[in-house]
Amino acid sequence: MQIIKNVCDLRELIKAWRIAGETIAFVPTMGNLHAGHLQLVTRAKAVANRVVVSIFVNPTQFGVGEDFEAYPRTEKADQDKLAAERVDVLFLPAVDDIYTPDVRTTVTVAEISDWYCGTSRPGHFTGVATIVCKLFNIVQPNIALFGLKDFQQFTIIKIMVRDLNIPVVIIGVDTVREPSGLAMSSRNGYLTESEKQVASELYRVLCIARDTIIEGISSYDDVQDQALLTLQQLGFKPDYMSVCRGSDLKKATPEDSDLVLLAAARLGKTRLIDNIYFSK
Repeated sequence: MQIIKNVCDLRELIKAWRIAGETIAFVPTMGNLHAGHLQLVTRAKAVANRVVVSIFVNPTQFGVGEDFEAYPRTEKADQDKLAAERVDVLFLPAVDDIYTPDVRTTVTVAEISDWYCGTSRPGHFTGVATIVCKLFNIVQPNIALFGLKDFQQFTIIKIMVRDLNIPVVIIGVDTVREPSGLAMSSRNGYLTESEKQVASELYRVLCIARDTIIEGISSYDDVQDQALLTLQQLGFKPDYMSVCRGSDLKKATPEDSDLVLLAAARLGKTRLIDNIYFSK
């Protein structure tokens, strides 16, 4: 595995691969890799000749009071995991390589970026869309892979790629879960052992809401209200739980068949997100 930190060096290597007719899959990450990230790598190896993984803790997607400085950085362990997976290139840029001091350009996907997580984290998805767009311009992959744990992020990236005519195929990969059902996340490391046991209840509550909808309940507002009440009783501080259309994340109606349940809640100091997508 090559480790490349310079944008120009990476572009030269990518150019050689393209001349040779090889396809390139890209997995952007913020490091602190777990089994969910490695599942993305496994899928990437199955769909392309070459795999590039980036590790970049992006400062522009952290809001005021959020955990940019405290975000876990495990560079050596991450390198070892990616080398074991036989990734072709690990791209490790510095912040100064990605953002000039006088940077003025951002990318925003209107409306949807202000919903759900965007309401409590203003500017977050502009930071996400901007860095993903920049990384796509640098790596120029044929395919990019994202975990579906952050379904809103995945949807925003798909819309951005469509709207800006970026020639990248976006593939979503199912959430990898702990045996308890807890979605794997770098932020799970912030949970205490007792909180981790409670945290898995977020997924259970979503499963109950899904089953209730499949059984034929007509009021999605009632489903949402019951889920939020249950989360509060379990000790969470819910941010939202919403029944959405899978295609565009707008509020679902009983006539919609492809749905996604989105939820976010705080447990102690940790903000957790999860979702379930299904057809009824």
